[in-house]
Amino acid sequence: MENDVKVAEKVEEADRLLPPQSLPSNSDEEEPESESEAEAAFESRDKIVIVDFESAGDPAAVPPFSWRKLWLFTGPGFLMSIAFLDPGNLEGDLQAGAIAGYSLLWLLMWATAMGLLIQMLSARVGVATGRHLAELCRDEYPTWARYLLWSMAELALIGADIQEVIGSAIAIQILSRGVLPLWAGVVITASDCFLFLFLENYGVRKLEAVFAVLIATMGLSFAWMFGETKPSGKELMIGILLPRLSSKTIRQAVGVVGCVIMPHNVFLHSALVQSRQIDPKRKSRVQEALNYYLIESSVALFISFMINLFVTTVFAKGFYGTEKANNIGLVNAGQYLQEKFGGGLLPILYIWGIGLLAAGQSSTITGTYAGQFIMGGFLNLRLKKWMRAVITRSCAIVPTMIVAIVFNTSEASLDVLNEWLNVLQSVQIPFALLPLLTLVSKEEVMGDFKIGPILQRIAWTVAALVMIINGYLLLDFFVSEVNGFMFGVTVCVWTTAYVAFIVYLISHSNFIPSPWSSSSSIELPKRVTVSNS
Repeated sequence: MENDVKVAEKVEEADRLLPPQSLPSNSDEEEPESESEAEAAFESRDKIVIVDFESAGDPAAVPPFSWRKLWLFTGPGFLMSIAFLDPGNLEGDLQAGAIAGYSLLWLLMWATAMGLLIQMLSARVGVATGRHLAELCRDEYPTWARYLLWSMAELALIGADIQEVIGSAIAIQILSRGVLPLWAGVVITASDCFLFLFLENYGVRKLEAVFAVLIATMGLSFAWMFGETKPSGKELMIGILLPRLSSKTIRQAVGVVGCVIMPHNVFLHSALVQSRQIDPKRKSRVQEALNYYLIESSVALFISFMINLFVTTVFAKGFYGTEKANNIGLVNAGQYLQEKFGGGLLPILYIWGIGLLAAGQSSTITGTYAGQFIMGGFLNLRLKKWMRAVITRSCAIVPTMIVAIVFNTSEASLDVLNEWLNVLQSVQIPFALLPLLTLVSKEEVMGDFKIGPILQRIAWTVAALVMIINGYLLLDFFVSEVNGFMFGVTVCVWTTAYVAFIVYLISHSNFIPSPWSSSSSIELPKRVTVSNS
């Protein structure tokens, strides 16, 4: 009996010390894996597999260029480029052309180049880490800063979405010859959420094909307008090659640069690049992906630059130096074009309406896409895609409906609304750029793909330039709009808090050494350096 007790005690002790044996896996026990997969930007089964078409060579070397492989990587850059073509950008283009003529085309070109740099840094973060920017911000910053960054990103997204939905509604009003009011156009545009969900079920490639059609529609529409109006080729080339800036066009210049960096687009691109199956632990594969993304993003932004150039030059040809130049906006632009140029086979009013509708629809769908990544990444939500899309669309469509009803009284009221929305998005730019530059410069996060000191200085210079330009826009706006003592005090208090948070983000980046950053930053586990194989 005593021996039995001793044996039982030894068995009990062995069970206590040895790890439990794993049972055969079933669907219930694989739940943690599925949860982590649901948290990812794209599920494994939805990712596009990158096939090696050439014979295998040195596994440590970057594979040679392949047109077929470039085709597999083509897509994310074009979805990203749509933010450069949304209705807010088109309004900035037409106002720049009408007021400044051809003189700001050089700035449009260099602003697009700056946008390419920022977006490639965003893609670099997504490819090298296998996670998107919102997820990385969740781990990088303390809870209070993380929620503040999320709030700012959501505000920027709502502001952009209102402009995009209103732009689509204006286009629907034009194409329906005024039969459908603005609010009806808003309802129709809001339904794109369900179109997005429908397309997403058929795979990423189908969704990218739809965006390609919408971009082609914009390109053909505005190129047709360019051909119909015949802007001066000589003035166009001078405008691109010769930098010119006057005190009368400074506000339009600020608008051109400010429209290039869209906060939600910085978050979006870091997630879109994960739609391709890439092993982030293999240095050669990561570098290959970055090379192909640079090519396709450059092509996409060149196309967006040409579309923006078409719009700017058409309005420069038609309205520069006229009395209508200072009164033209997105609402009356089509009517002004019709009065100035009339119509041939297809009236220019409807060509403008088709292009505007394509811009609005494509940008609202990408806004829904970006909203899913921002909300899921910052809050670590494990919701189904359709639920996240409905929540994101609801957050934007309710204020948009209110805006459509309240501001549908006159063209002037919609122009005032657009100015306030531009301000709303401008103030959010630092809260996307600063976290991006902080993370892409950290070896703990990026491993071997941390940007070097030269690129780091260039990126920070571009970010500082963009923030200073938008700061000028804000100052100019508030000086002209702030009236009353209480409103002025409120703006001052808000500005103080705003600047303090920017200072915190800069100090956290360690780009400028500060005692504050050392006490506030969160230590991330050092990222394992990727192998060359």
